[in-house]
Amino acid sequence: MHGQATPTAVKAFDRAYINGQFVTPHGTQVVDLVNPTDNKVIGKVTMADEIDTRKAIGAAKEAFNTFSQSSKEYRMELLQRLHDAVAKRMDQLVEATVVEYGAPQDRAKGSNNLAANIFLHFKKVLEDFDLVKTVGTSKVVMEPAGVVGIFTPWNSSAGSIAIKVAPAIAAGCTVVIKPSEMSAMQTEVLMDAFHEAGLPPGVVNVVTGLGEVVGTELTISPDIQKIAFTGSTQIGKLVAKNSLDTMKRLTLELGGKSPNIILDDADLSTAIPMAINACYLNNGQACIAASRLIVPEDRLEEVKRLAKAAVEKIKMGDPRDKDVTLGPLASTKQYKRVQEYIKSGVEEGAELVVGGEGHPQGLEGGNFVKPTVFANVTRDMRIAKEEIFGPVLSILTYKTEAEAIEIANDTEFGLIAYVSSADPERANRVARKLAAGRVLINTVSHDPFAPFGGFKQSGIGREGGIFGLQEYLEPKAIIG
Repeated sequence: MHGQATPTAVKAFDRAYINGQFVTPHGTQVVDLVNPTDNKVIGKVTMADEIDTRKAIGAAKEAFNTFSQSSKEYRMELLQRLHDAVAKRMDQLVEATVVEYGAPQDRAKGSNNLAANIFLHFKKVLEDFDLVKTVGTSKVVMEPAGVVGIFTPWNSSAGSIAIKVAPAIAAGCTVVIKPSEMSAMQTEVLMDAFHEAGLPPGVVNVVTGLGEVVGTELTISPDIQKIAFTGSTQIGKLVAKNSLDTMKRLTLELGGKSPNIILDDADLSTAIPMAINACYLNNGQACIAASRLIVPEDRLEEVKRLAKAAVEKIKMGDPRDKDVTLGPLASTKQYKRVQEYIKSGVEEGAELVVGGEGHPQGLEGGNFVKPTVFANVTRDMRIAKEEIFGPVLSILTYKTEAEAIEIANDTEFGLIAYVSSADPERANRVARKLAAGRVLINTVSHDPFAPFGGFKQSGIGREGGIFGLQEYLEPKAIIG
C-alpha cells in the first residue's frame, strides 16, 4: 500500500449548526457522500428536516433583534475573524474540495483562497460605505434587510457561501445556510470556522438538507425576508415563485451559456488555449464557463487545429495528483447528463473535433468525461442553447462582427461573456453590445469588487463589492 492513498473509513456527517451550537438533526434521512474519482462511498450525510429549519430560522430571527443594531466597527471585526478562521483551515478545505468534488489542486486552492478573502473584501467595502446619507432634504438610513435564507450549490461551495454570508454580516443581517448535501466535507470545515469566529449565537446557522424539504421551508417562511440563491435557472424560478407570497427580496445567481467572441484580429495562438481553459474551468462545471466559441468563418480550420492541440495537452485523472488539470464530474448523474449532450451533438450533425462519448481510457471507475470540442455547431442545436455543465465546447462561426454579436446575444442567458481582440477600443465597443453581467476582454480573471450576476434568465441582483452589499440593505427615508 506504500505510496497509495489508504482507503478512509466512511465518515458520518450528522451535525447541524443552530444558535451557536452543533446539534444532531431532527431529520433522519441519510444520503451517501461519494468520491467522484472512483465512485466509492466516503460519507453518510444526515439530512436536516422542516423542524431543524424552523429552529434555525427562529434562532436567526431572535439574533437579528440585537445584531441588526450592532456597530459597523463590530461587524468589520467579525468579518476579519471569519477570514482568519477560514484561512486557518485552508488545507482541510482544499483537501475536502479535491476528495468530495473532484476539483484539481489549483482550482481547489484558488477558489478556497478567494472564499476566505471575500470576508476581507467586504470588510473594506463596509469601511468605505456610508450607512446614513443625505438625499434631497431627507436622511436615508441603510438598514439590514432581515433574516436571509442562503442556498448554495456543489460546484463552488465555500465561495458561494462566503459571497453571501460576508455581505449579510456586513449589513447586519442574520442567516440560515442550506448548503448542498454533496458538499458535506466542505460544510463541516466551514461550520467549525464559523463557530471559532465567535459570532453571536444565531447570526449564522447551517442546515444541510434536501431542496424540497429545507429549501421549501426557507422560501415559504414569513420570518425570512431575503433569499440569496446560487444554482440552476430551473430551481431559481421555483425559489422565486415560492418566495412571492411573502414578498422576499431575491438575489438569484443562475445558469449561463457564455459566448466567447474571437475577433478576426485576435492572436489565435493565445486566444484559443485561453478559450479551452475558459470552457473547462472547474471541470466544465461552472456557470461562467465559456461554452460557446464564436470565431471568424475563414479562420475555422486554424481554430480547430489549435483547439485540438490544447485539449491534447490536458492531463486528466485523480485530482489528488498535482499535475492533473481536469478531474471528474461531481456525480454519476452529472456524467450521464453530459454524455447525453455529447450524443445529441453528434446526432444533430455537429463535427466532433476531439473527445466524444464514453470514459477516457484508464479512467472508467470515476465520472470522467473526455474533454470534447464540437465544430460547425449551429444555433438551433441543443449543445449551442442549453447549459451542459461539463467539458464540452461548441464552436460557431460568423462572417461579420455584427453577426458575431447577434450570435452571442442569441441566448436566454446573460451571465458573462468573453472577447478576444488585439484592439482594446474595438473589444470594448463589442463588449458594450453584449447582454451579459460581466464581459472579460483577453482574460479569464476575476475582480472581487466588481458586480457579478446575470442579465435575462441568468439571474436577479448582483454579488460582490458595493453592489453585493446593497442587496442586503433596505433604504429608509426619514423626512422632516
